[in-house]
Amino acid sequence: MLESLIPILLHIDQNLASVVHEYGAWTYLILFFIIFFETGFVIMPFLPGDSLLFVGGAAAAGGILDPYLLIIVIILGAVIGDTVNYWIGNYLGIHVFYERFPTLVKKEYIDRTYEFYEKYGGATIFVARFVPLVRTFAPFLAGVGTMHYSRFLLYNIAGAVCWTVSIVLAGYFFGTLDVVQENMGLLIIAVILLTSGTLVYILFTLVKAWWDRRKKPAA
Repeated sequence: MLESLIPILLHIDQNLASVVHEYGAWTYLILFFIIFFETGFVIMPFLPGDSLLFVGGAAAAGGILDPYLLIIVIILGAVIGDTVNYWIGNYLGIHVFYERFPTLVKKEYIDRTYEFYEKYGGATIFVARFVPLVRTFAPFLAGVGTMHYSRFLLYNIAGAVCWTVSIVLAGYFFGTLDVVQENMGLLIIAVILLTSGTLVYILFTLVKAWWDRRKKPAA
């Protein structure tokens, strides 16, 4: 049973209707844990994120899922997942880096991480929520960079709410269109690429501004 369940969970965005038919109300718990693990552990960025939200919105439009409960469950999974990831980075990150990579991770690198998250941590956490892979590592690095938890939590919640509502509603309003249904895979890829490209550019701009500011005193 487990061997047949794992492929379904890894591609639940493509099998959501059958999962709902098979597990009923337990589907919400399954969705919670998928988002929780995708955002909560740096070793699980391969789990579906954006595509799952979009397909979930389309399923809600078709009456398969309750849209309000779906949004609440996803937000909770995202916020709690990022929180766990933050504390893993906060309590274990520095020690692991120093023990495993003593010559690679220098004190100046850690100091730069502290400084970066002190100035741009909030924007980084918010923006990273919309970028696959990046959203898995950003909370961990925020913990390593000892970003104040209250500030982290504020942007964590804001990012989770905006990310969930925007993509779920996009799926809700557009996911049931015939042209979308016929090209669902291509549309999801296009949405991910467009969102990721835009937000990566914003993040790159922030990093560049920080780096230029670092270089000015030396110059």
